[in-house]
Amino acid sequence: MVKLVEVIAKALVDQPDAVEVKEVQGEQSIIIELKVAQEDMGKVIGKQGRIAKSIRTVVKAAAAKENKRVIVEIIQ
Repeated sequence: MVKLVEVIAKALVDQPDAVEVKEVQGEQSIIIELKVAQEDMGKVIGKQGRIAKSIRTVVKAAAAKENKRVIVEIIQ
């Protein structure tokens, strides 16, 4: 899942070197934290959060295949 989020984020941003993806194990789910450069935040979130929602949908579909619950958080 981490690699999937990383590939998608790096394709969207102007500064792919600044993309950081971290996996945090929760009690009932896995949290994936996505960190990008401040200037690229809008590119990852999109208008009205559409791109962020799409990223979450793709990750959720991939996680469902493995019977896992994954949450994607975009942090600064």
